[in-house]
Amino acid sequence: MTTPTTASSFTPSPTLRQLALSLALLSPFAASAQTSAPPEPLQTIARLDVGRYLGTWYEIAKYPNRFQRQCVADTSALYRLRGDGQLDVINRCRQANGEVAEAVGRARQDGPVDSPKLKVRFAPAWLSWLPMVWGNYWVIDLDTDYQLVAVSEPSREYLWVLSRTPTVEAGVYQALLGRLREKGFEVGRLERTTQPGRLN
Repeated sequence: MTTPTTASSFTPSPTLRQLALSLALLSPFAASAQTSAPPEPLQTIARLDVGRYLGTWYEIAKYPNRFQRQCVADTSALYRLRGDGQLDVINRCRQANGEVAEAVGRARQDGPVDSPKLKVRFAPAWLSWLPMVWGNYWVIDLDTDYQLVAVSEPSREYLWVLSRTPTVEAGVYQALLGRLREKGFEVGRLERTTQPGRLN
């Protein structure tokens, strides 16, 4: 659910871990090359009510990515409204050693107040003027009750399925997969997220 989270043969410092996780959750999506063109331009939902979108979302599934390799369970994202109209984005997950990794970012709508396209960054505030530090966060599927959402970006390189609850009914999940297939996603690539317990 973000964009850089790192995992390598060395043990990253807390700062590197934070930067890593930041680019991995519902956050942010760096552009990357694709070997084949998508069937057609990715479509978002018609409009997004940001007020209803606020709060905690649990990661149900995602396309595996190098940014979240250290996350083994309890992955979530919290969206909180700021006084300036932007959003705080707090991504958290449990690592193999039992520790909780957390990254705090910023999100803003890209377009009108009901735009389902957001820009998210986890880079330091002093770099916020650089367009490249803002990743695309597109809401591409969302139920009317704001309980289950799919998030991606134009190239379809990243995909996250998030829910208001740590688990989703099998039928509801399968229906979502069907809609994602119609949007050109390889749903077989999705990796289910372990959600044994909520983080405190």
